[in-house]
Amino acid sequence: MELEYIEHISPVLKDGVKNYLIDIDGTITEDVPNEEPERMVTCEPYPDALETINKWYDEGHQICFFTSRTENLKQITIDWLDKHGFKYHSVLCGKPRGGNYHWIDNHLVRATRYKGKFTDLVEKQVTIEVFKDEE
Repeated sequence: MELEYIEHISPVLKDGVKNYLIDIDGTITEDVPNEEPERMVTCEPYPDALETINKWYDEGHQICFFTSRTENLKQITIDWLDKHGFKYHSVLCGKPRGGNYHWIDNHLVRATRYKGKFTDLVEKQVTIEVFKDEE
């Protein structure tokens, strides 16, 4: 991963490179709860998700699957991703369950809600919640 370093602050990705954090269950395959791990082995990927994510990877973006699956299900998850040909850099388990995520970070964060179809991303103006500016 190519990063730009500025003295005494965290590095940032080079211009044009995105760090995709992508959920698994209900996003790239059917929604499989942790309580049914046997389904994690047999579920099929959404074809548009596989194609789009691999394209992003080939374009040089960072792909990290960030899932609510627990750490004891990580190898099942990695095996499933590899079996179906997903290209990725990392898998993070333990994302909090339940949704309604509010990510607070000192780096730029953009969120895209999955609504049933992976496509190229487009720009859109929306209303978001932010911290109040200091006066």
